[in-house]
Amino acid sequence: MPHPTPARDGLSTREYVGYALGDTASNLFFKAFGIFFPQYFYVEVCGLNPVPVATMILISRAWDAVNDPMMGLIADRTRTRWGKFRPYLLWMAVPFGIAGYLLYTSPDGSHGAKLAWAYVTYNLMMMAYTAINVPYSSLLGVISPSPAVRTVASSFRFAGAFLGGLIVYLSAKPLVRALGGGNEAQGFAEMGAIFSGLAIVMFLLCFGLTKERVTPPPAQKTNVAEELGELLRNGPWVFLLFAAIFSTAFQFLRDSTALVYIKYVLKDDGVPLWFGFMDRFTIFMSLGAVCQILGVVCLGVVARRIDKGRLAAILSIVTALCYGICYFLPPDNFPLLVAVNCLATFAMGPTSALVWAMYGDVADYGEWKFGRRSTGLIYSASLFALKTGTMIAGWLGPMIMHWTGYVRGAEQSPESIAGLMVSFSLLPMVFALLKGVMIWIYPLTQAKLDVIERDLAARRASA
Repeated sequence: MPHPTPARDGLSTREYVGYALGDTASNLFFKAFGIFFPQYFYVEVCGLNPVPVATMILISRAWDAVNDPMMGLIADRTRTRWGKFRPYLLWMAVPFGIAGYLLYTSPDGSHGAKLAWAYVTYNLMMMAYTAINVPYSSLLGVISPSPAVRTVASSFRFAGAFLGGLIVYLSAKPLVRALGGGNEAQGFAEMGAIFSGLAIVMFLLCFGLTKERVTPPPAQKTNVAEELGELLRNGPWVFLLFAAIFSTAFQFLRDSTALVYIKYVLKDDGVPLWFGFMDRFTIFMSLGAVCQILGVVCLGVVARRIDKGRLAAILSIVTALCYGICYFLPPDNFPLLVAVNCLATFAMGPTSALVWAMYGDVADYGEWKFGRRSTGLIYSASLFALKTGTMIAGWLGPMIMHWTGYVRGAEQSPESIAGLMVSFSLLPMVFALLKGVMIWIYPLTQAKLDVIERDLAARRASA
């Protein structure tokens, strides 16, 4: 069995791929959250009113404010022969899969019964997602002591993430049609079972193929109040917090609006155009995911020779401009819309990998400045930022539909069409611009990181 190369020279390809599989598993559901929840599945399929759905998203995210940092603190205090974070990939893989399946079920009954079931299954899935993804994300911070190697690992991770999205975009609607036989609710449930099984296998492979190499300082003491205080005084983390909120908001809002936008603004009837199963939605989202993967692959070539912050900021602005252009495109020119979206997603792909690699740098900075490494807390708070972005988008999307007079399954009014266009283009543009600003003023330059890396290596050697 080949051994990984030293961290300074990179990890083995097997470990990079193994780590990427964890985000492929996650995105079989996270990308589905974006395109089906809350607007399509809860409103179109289950028949729930948009306003209580938006309220449910807000309440769920209020719990995440406690749940996510709590998981980070628990993970930081975990001690096993497998490390601090990897064990959760083993322990939570099956619960995650079960929760994922239940999310796609909707029992017959009254509106109140369906809403109650949505509350239970949505929050159950979010808690399972936290329990496995806080440790998974934190694993990036300890997979290598080298920021350059972590950037490469992050690029593999997001190639895996976008691969998960591509699987969803290519197969979700065809599976629902084929398995449901005209019953969308049944089709979604059976599709959820397939995705759950795949996610369980991928998380277990991720556990088996990765390794933790960075440990906290030997004399580190744990103190929740002090750790939370240090987190708030960690300036680079604060900038990334807002960048992550804005990043997730624009991606989630655009993805969750795309299906209803294509259905009502482009007046798509769902008839396949390519290969007998790819309709306009599948084509639009799949080509976008392919361009995201290409963007991340291009990042991997230059990852060791760039200032992550500047590059991520510039690419975020490119994505924002493309989204703004989409507002002015004629709805009958679908190829042009696809082309502009491909440019936007090609630029967006590397920014996600860069920002998540920067969280590992923030953990280094915290250890360097405060003498305490709180990797799990940093990544859990960052996951909270991600969920906060989905909260903003998950509330805005249904509420804009409500405010502009959206009517399920009917010809939409000009006001409703305008609302969908704003949700699909202009609001994502604003959030993407805000993300670019936050990353531009992020203070950890490559020169600063080089100093931190050398100082930490010296400290660890002396300890």
